[in-house]
Amino acid sequence: MTSTPESPDGSTSHEPASAEPVAEETAVSEDAPTADDAVTNEPATVDDRLLAAHELALAALAEITPASTVGDPVDYVIEADGVVSLRFANRLAGYPGWLWTVSVAVVEDAEPTVLEVELLPAAGALLAPEWVPWAVRLAEYQAAQAAADEDESDDDLDDDDAVDLDDADDIADDIDDDDDADDDDFADGSTAVTHAGDVDGVDIDALDAGATDDDDSDEDSEDDSDEDDESDEDDDESDHDESPWER
Repeated sequence: MTSTPESPDGSTSHEPASAEPVAEETAVSEDAPTADDAVTNEPATVDDRLLAAHELALAALAEITPASTVGDPVDYVIEADGVVSLRFANRLAGYPGWLWTVSVAVVEDAEPTVLEVELLPAAGALLAPEWVPWAVRLAEYQAAQAAADEDESDDDLDDDDAVDLDDADDIADDIDDDDDADDDDFADGSTAVTHAGDVDGVDIDALDAGATDDDDSDEDSEDDSDEDDESDEDDDESDHDESPWER
């Protein structure tokens, strides 16, 4: 009967042969930048020359923007294929929260080179509102205009009602003023009918007397005309009474 020999420490040979390399990789990942400093899309094996290429990045930025608009280095982002994006603070007015971003890379047996330079928004940056199609914006505008027209119509009706009430108040005030004036006219105890039948200073008796005189004169003239007519008739009768021999 045969048996398998055991190792001196009692362990079996089934343990993974790559245990030590795994620990070694873990040690490398512990030295990699944290999420607060950089976003890592690839293993943390990065050419140190790219991380230190700030002068190269600033020279590239100077070609598109004044140096006064570029601030201090903020962080870096490890992109795919070993590309590193170096990010700098932005001092350009109107772009709060945006960062100048310079992407650099290196090929074998060559110096680092600039791939791209741009201004990109960071977390919490001020962004333009979401694009809305023209048809939607036009419909919203038309709805707003219709609502405004309705409000103006309601305001006009309210104004008309207010004007009517004001006119009624003015009429009532005029009536009150007339009543007050009448009260002031008779405040001393006088009445509308004054002495000797006068009304508001007009002598009614005098008017009546004038009217009576006119009536009397008319009657006298009528009497005179009647007398004239009678005398004419008498003359005519006397003419007819003459005898034929008197003619």
